[in-house]
Amino acid sequence: MRLIDHFIAGGTGGLVSPRKGDVFDPNNGGVQAQVVLGDAAVLQRAVDAALAAQPAWAATNPQRRARVMFRFKELVEANMDELARLLSAEHGKVIADSKGDIQRGLEVVEFACGIPHVLKGEFTQGAGPGIDVYSFRQPIGIGAGITPFNFPGMIPLWMSAIAIATGNAFIIKPSERDPSVPVRLAELFIEAGLPEGICQVVHGDKEMVDAILDHPAIGAVSFVGSSDIAHYVYNRGVAAGKRVQAMGGAKNHGIVMPDADLDQVVNDLAGAAFGSAGERCMALPVVVPVGADTAERLKAKLIPAIEALKVGISTDPEAHYGPVVTQAHKEKIEGWIAKCVEEGGELIIDGRGFKLQGHEDGFFVGPTLIDHVTPDMDSYHNEIFGPVLQIVRADGFEEALSLASKHQYGNGVALFTRNGRAAREFAARVNVGMVGINVPIPVPVAYHTFGGWKRSAFGDTNQHGMEGVKFWTKVKTVTQRWPDGSAELGNAFVIPTMG
Repeated sequence: MRLIDHFIAGGTGGLVSPRKGDVFDPNNGGVQAQVVLGDAAVLQRAVDAALAAQPAWAATNPQRRARVMFRFKELVEANMDELARLLSAEHGKVIADSKGDIQRGLEVVEFACGIPHVLKGEFTQGAGPGIDVYSFRQPIGIGAGITPFNFPGMIPLWMSAIAIATGNAFIIKPSERDPSVPVRLAELFIEAGLPEGICQVVHGDKEMVDAILDHPAIGAVSFVGSSDIAHYVYNRGVAAGKRVQAMGGAKNHGIVMPDADLDQVVNDLAGAAFGSAGERCMALPVVVPVGADTAERLKAKLIPAIEALKVGISTDPEAHYGPVVTQAHKEKIEGWIAKCVEEGGELIIDGRGFKLQGHEDGFFVGPTLIDHVTPDMDSYHNEIFGPVLQIVRADGFEEALSLASKHQYGNGVALFTRNGRAAREFAARVNVGMVGINVPIPVPVAYHTFGGWKRSAFGDTNQHGMEGVKFWTKVKTVTQRWPDGSAELGNAFVIPTMG
């Protein structure tokens, strides 16, 4: 059976831990590989390699670091088919979706290729008599990324590209459910010319996470996962003196105004709610039609569209989505469907018990639609993270705005309308971090920044864009003068001013 090892100092982990985790094939339910689960000793080996390599990498001029990023981008593109197949085999998302996963990560790599420009500092000549002031950014040293199962390509690329381009060494702790793609990316970094020890991968569970959060040589940690764990990671990392950004869960709303193009809305909802089996933090699992007439018209169009969705294995080019990642997650999703029905939701389409012929043991959940969901239901309050769309009806614009604004999560929201004034007001007032106007999945482009509000994010700095550059660097400000001996000496006991 295939064994997935750590990637440390440009090679495999070497000393194999007795602890291992199963990596499943979601399409048939079988175990396809085992991943080595590391501990603090394994992490220390990675940290030692990073400490040895990082000073020289930080001293490498930015344009040479950018050339490595360019070569890395080309290698990922050349190996896209292999990476997508590997990703789909462990996660379960269809091949086209896996390629999209990797491509969105590559967009951040493209941004990182411009690192010489974004690292330029500030300069003021003549801030005082003969005094100049300038500032520049320096790497924090060693950073770590703890990444989730649902985007094993994109999110490691989001974190590593900027961290490495700015001069840091970077350690990835991927999800133990689908760990192979981050290892392959680290190998491609070495092939692109990155020094050994600058990008490394360590596998593990909570023991490894805690080791990362506690290690004094790791200066910054970026995390994406569930909100409870994000809160834990943030608190423990900050207590250890680290810079931490921890992105959590979501329950994104799609607000449908009466004037919206419902055919477009249904098309967008089908992809946003059910694509990748709903295992996206930017999915749209809640649709809020405004007005009873809008709700009925929307439901009438949604039912046939959802019934037409094809669930298949990840290599089926005609499938809209594939299996979920594990049997445990399948059972969790089906439990939330049952819970919503118990709470009074009207089950329109039931995806429980879905079986795919020839793959009866796969982790498949059929598309599910539930109407008349209300804000007091636990199934509305919590993240289901599966192919389940809930309809929450609103009487008017203000009620719809309030639903998204008051929810515990504030990751993303979308408004569907033809009314520019309503869209402008909604974008200004909604208490959510990322807003889409007739855009169902409002993930910002790489040179902007990604991050939610409320329990969707802990920390003050977002992912990628200039926010990412700020997170992985620290500012140094220099005040200098070069006296020629002719100036009168001032009172050295008075705080200096620039007057």
